[in-house]
Amino acid sequence: MSAAHEPAVTESLALELGLSKDEWQVLLRLLDGRLPTYPELGVFSAMWSEHCSYKSSRVHLKNLPTEGPRVLQGPGENAGVVDIGDGWAVAFKMESHNHPSFIEPYQGAATGVGGILRDVFTMGARPLANLNSLRFGEIDAPRMKGLVKGVAAGISGYGNCMGIPMLGGDAAFDASYNGNILVNAFTLGVLRSDKIFKGFASGIGNKMMYIGSKTGRDGIHGASMASAEFGEGSEEKRPTVQVGDPFTEKLLLEACLEIFQTDWVIGIQDMGAAGLTSSSFEMASRAGTGLEIRLDQVPMREEGMTPFELMLSESQERMLLVARPGCEEKIVAVLHKWGLDACVVGEVTDSGRFIGSWHGEPVINLPIQPLVDAAPKYDRPRQRPGYLDAVNAAPLPTDLKPAEVERTLRQLLQAPTVASKRWIFEQYDGTVRSNTLLGMGRGDAGIIRVKDETGQDTGKAVAMSSDCNSRFCYLDPFWGAAHAVAEACRNLACVGAEPIGLTDCLNYGNPEKPENMWTFEQGCLGIRQACLALDVPIVSGNVSLYNDTEGQSIFPTPMIAAVGLVEDCAGPVAVDAPDATALSKVGNRICGSAFRAAHDGIFLLGETREELGGSEYLKLRTGKVQGACPELRLDEELRLQACVREGVRLGLIRSAHDTSEGGLLVTALESAFGADEGEGMGCQLMLTKGALRLDSLLFGETAGRIVVSVAAEGEGSLATLCATHRVPFAKIGTTGGARITLAVDGQPLLDADAADLKAVHGEALEKSLA
Repeated sequence: MSAAHEPAVTESLALELGLSKDEWQVLLRLLDGRLPTYPELGVFSAMWSEHCSYKSSRVHLKNLPTEGPRVLQGPGENAGVVDIGDGWAVAFKMESHNHPSFIEPYQGAATGVGGILRDVFTMGARPLANLNSLRFGEIDAPRMKGLVKGVAAGISGYGNCMGIPMLGGDAAFDASYNGNILVNAFTLGVLRSDKIFKGFASGIGNKMMYIGSKTGRDGIHGASMASAEFGEGSEEKRPTVQVGDPFTEKLLLEACLEIFQTDWVIGIQDMGAAGLTSSSFEMASRAGTGLEIRLDQVPMREEGMTPFELMLSESQERMLLVARPGCEEKIVAVLHKWGLDACVVGEVTDSGRFIGSWHGEPVINLPIQPLVDAAPKYDRPRQRPGYLDAVNAAPLPTDLKPAEVERTLRQLLQAPTVASKRWIFEQYDGTVRSNTLLGMGRGDAGIIRVKDETGQDTGKAVAMSSDCNSRFCYLDPFWGAAHAVAEACRNLACVGAEPIGLTDCLNYGNPEKPENMWTFEQGCLGIRQACLALDVPIVSGNVSLYNDTEGQSIFPTPMIAAVGLVEDCAGPVAVDAPDATALSKVGNRICGSAFRAAHDGIFLLGETREELGGSEYLKLRTGKVQGACPELRLDEELRLQACVREGVRLGLIRSAHDTSEGGLLVTALESAFGADEGEGMGCQLMLTKGALRLDSLLFGETAGRIVVSVAAEGEGSLATLCATHRVPFAKIGTTGGARITLAVDGQPLLDADAADLKAVHGEALEKSLA
């Protein structure tokens, strides 16, 4: 069964391909003691990689709440699906492409976007919008400026060509990512709730069809690469990074959506990580069937490809499809019309085995269910990290002096994590297809309207936001992860949306280190607690481990993307209009983060506490991430979000922006700066310090706070609304003018030109990348 030119299969080769000695022994037992062929060893190494088998995370993922009245499809398929009413649903998921993006930033980020798009449209959904969540190292770290530029270019290059708007995302910078950046991509699509397609290879005798691009040698061992630490020579792994072609993917999208309008398809799956291996084994495993695949029939774009390469290639823009009997030629005709390959490569069988042949000779003969079921599942040792006590108990520096406020503010506005990300998101098309209601830089979440198959407005809109403060997770892995859930949902409340589902991308270090596994377990438990308290399920997700370079792990980064629903949202919407006349045409209103008119009252909803731990300010002052993670009071969070959501929908709240990195003063100024064009708007801030330190008042990152603006005649109604929801509130200023002033307890601390401060904030990142 083994070709002469293939390497001899030995335990040593198995270890080289990423299997452990114990896993090698399990493999031999499954094969009744015989040695695997080289292609079979490749299948085992891919299917049992961390990236494909989740062998270190499955015991903890079971803690996540995944059910709810709107959930039509939870974790386990290509994407989750949530009902939005009236026969409509949305499919969404977030995925990582971290290792490839560090090695080859453009193609790594581009194919990350392409892969998550396929996960969504494989479910039968037309993609509506993308998000991205990025983590970079220090700007001056080796290669970092090139990585930032390459990732941004790769995301825009693929998404823009596909014609899918980018609605938002976030980017943060920290030294823990110097050797291992994070690129997490999210896509949401819309579909009919009774037309969900799944990855099942069912129906004995049904034909397995290959559709899409031809297979090449790019991406081989990609899953294995994503399941190991980086060390010296990481850039030599460039051949394992896939190469994307968004124009081909656009054709594949349209061809698939055309086929989905028929009854020709029984099951379909994207050839993602591990390519043909994972797609075929997963489809058969779900259905309890077997497969026979003629590997020599797979369309190839390179000479001399081998069965090993065909099984493990991660070439992009490919699908595996099970056709309804008699429909094969119809499917081929549609794919050929769109200029794509399509052919029958095998059949569904009742053998329970995967038989892969090469010119009539079997080169792979493996049991499917035992191989999938026997995939390792490790309950790895866990140990609380020793650093926690010391960093949590680190003393605070002396309080900020009044004379230092403006200088400190300007420094924070220029910090890469706080500075405007305009330079990044201006590369993305955020309005293509003209369905965007609230785009990048205009609100705490993006919003896009939902249209039917004929282009008619359904009256529904969906909002989406992604968040994670990894510094909080470093200081407290449990509550830091819970904060990520709360902030993502809080951002939805700020635009008037009700959270209906979450997806996660859990980025952690080497799971073989007990400290990393402890932080992972705590992160899952923290997500669970916040999801239960806020009554929102996790419907899809991804785990990315081994984010280490030369033994240094990243900060725990459990990225959360939240999806919310805005109903009765038909008609024109102009959230940046100076008054509410345009919004009055919308049954349920939405709002952005920018102050919209002069003489509005500025209010802080929520309580400010003495909390500086993990703040950008504290990192600026000490050069370290230290202190106690800010407290998260989930019962108060629930009331705050309900209060703001109601205020937005009533048309009472004219802008809303949650306090996060940089604290209260930065949040208020970001609302004053408004959208990126223009000079923004001034404001007069008047704060009361009470028993708080001055720096905690201005720059502490206490959670559960939102800065809102209301018209003067609505201030009484806001007070009533806050009292009804038992939400603390205080008036902290007034909008208008060309200057930004600040007084604390009546003492003037800041008087600056609004346009000047906006320029400092808006230009800092681009200047730092020059």
